[in-house]
Amino acid sequence: QNDCSEFRSQFEASGRLSCTRENDPVRDASGKQHTNKCLMCAEKFKKEAQRGGQSGGTAQRNRLPTSERTYQ
Repeated sequence: QNDCSEFRSQFEASGRLSCTRENDPVRDASGKQHTNKCLMCAEKFKKEAQRGGQSGGTAQRNRLPTSERTYQ
């Protein structure tokens, strides 16, 4: 029931999933409640991306965004 496969193709490379704001509460596997399934999946995909998710890599995760880098 909490399978996010229908939203996976809509997940943008930039790490965003556009969701409606409809109120149709769902709970994830940990028991946390979300406003709707799309928002639950968006959070799930974001966490996957942050930990290297489907790419399997961690190089990007460990790099600071350009705006946060300091050059000495």
